[in-house]
Amino acid sequence: MSENSDELHWRETYFILFPQDRRPNLEQVTLAISGANARFQLKNPAGDDNGLFASLLVESPEDHAAVEISYEVGDAITEQNLEWAQHLQDQLAPEQIQDMIRADARLDIAHFERVPAGASESTAEPSALFGDEYDEDDEEGAFDMLDPTCMLTVVDTLSQLTAGLTFDPASGEVVE
Repeated sequence: MSENSDELHWRETYFILFPQDRRPNLEQVTLAISGANARFQLKNPAGDDNGLFASLLVESPEDHAAVEISYEVGDAITEQNLEWAQHLQDQLAPEQIQDMIRADARLDIAHFERVPAGASESTAEPSALFGDEYDEDDEEGAFDMLDPTCMLTVVDTLSQLTAGLTFDPASGEVVE
């Protein structure tokens, strides 16, 4: 499969919520992610003028996946976190609610699936998309087109690096 002719299709987004004074620098993020999995390819690293993390693209060809990470801060983030904290107050421990309220920054982690360019996800058969890599007689599912390992590894690594709270907006839940 040629990466130049591939497209990335968005699948899900996770947020790591934390106080902006714990914002990591670009070097910390790249070292942590590359240390978490040597197969990851880090592309387009960006930081601010002080070397603090701004954004990064993590690709994992073996997983047919990519993860785009960006740093966000501002009043809109704070307001959204307060709304989530109010909505989840009966479901979370008091310290998690406090962490969510104190968080005025976040890392947006968008998960993408890599598919061949022009392939229609809804109509194409897996064997048409991935040719010889796909074995429809493989009953144990050894070949899965999208493996979540890349996204899960990045989320876990960044959550630990920032001592942040991982939030899945699709389910409305804090991920532990």
